[in-house]
Amino acid sequence: MAHAAAIPTNSPAGTAIRLRHVRKTFGKGEYAVQALRGVDLDIPGGELTMLVGPSGCGKTTLISILAGLLSRDAGELAVCGRDLGVLSRDRLAAWRRESVGFIFQQFNLVPQLSVAENVSVPLILKGESVGAAVRKANELLATLGLEGRGKSAPLKLSGGQQLRVAFARALIHDPRLLVCDEPTSALDAELGRRVMTLIRDRSRQPD
Repeated sequence: MAHAAAIPTNSPAGTAIRLRHVRKTFGKGEYAVQALRGVDLDIPGGELTMLVGPSGCGKTTLISILAGLLSRDAGELAVCGRDLGVLSRDRLAAWRRESVGFIFQQFNLVPQLSVAENVSVPLILKGESVGAAVRKANELLATLGLEGRGKSAPLKLSGGQQLRVAFARALIHDPRLLVCDEPTSALDAELGRRVMTLIRDRSRQPD
């Protein structure tokens, strides 16, 4: 069984994510694959929601649509009060920069950048100076047990440490929605529990 999680954070009271009859198909004709066949889903603000099911059942497709990385073919979708379907490509990219944090299964850290530089990228994309962004990144890394590792290369860290870097990068800009694609699949049981505790605590953090 694989799993993914969508965590609305810093959201107003009420429903943070609402889907009605959402559909997504890849390919055409005899090669068409229906990844989503009319999904209905409501997620309140401040909730940690797990999507659980076998490989290929559409979990990654669903969270990619919630995060604005994929468009839906049909249905209604509102995320933190926004209908993503009416946004232009540029406005959708700006919404992701402001509102979404990602933790990918393979972490997707940039090996040419230091740990602190990796974490600071979302702040720099929002217009913060490099120096200020790196300082904030080092402060957040310290809270995750990585004090003094900001200048290290990502590949010099263990898998668990790399995940904490990815977690810091996802949180550094205070996103309203945190999206995780199998965030504990590469971890041992103990570290997996610790990471899920961090995600759960984040989802409960008040605005």
